Amino acid sequence: MIADSNHYIKAYEKRYTKDHEWIELSDDKTHGTIGITHYAASALGDVVYVELPTLDLEVSAGDTIGAVESVKSASDIMTPVKGKIVATNEKLEEKPGTINIGPEGEGWIARIQVGDAKEIEGLMGLDDYRKHTEE
Repeated sequence: MIADSNHYIKAYEKRYTKDHEWIELSDDKTHGTIGITHYAASALGDVVYVELPTLDLEVSAGDTIGAVESVKSASDIMTPVKGKIVATNEKLEEKPGTINIGPEGEGWIARIQVGDAKEIEGLMGLDDYRKHTEE
């Protein structure tokens, strides 16, 4: 489920990119929550800084919307679908390590108003993503 203001919206299955981002659409497929995967968070190590996207930023699938920096390296965050950024996880500005604790939950990066929900069909489900990370 996705927390939205003061209530919860039933969410669709998470979908994944080859670059280790995930998106979870709201039940009505108009909004999605974006973050990095457990695999990505583990590869990065201790996250020390998160560059959050700009609110109201119009993006296309694959566009860089922010970055995550760790003691080991830095990595861009790309959006899996086109749309407009409508919220960011401001908690990450003060506590970037939240990504290490819960990258696919409390450590979400941004919420997007989805421009084309059909784009999600081109992303991987969990089983395909797991196979991808084992290659």
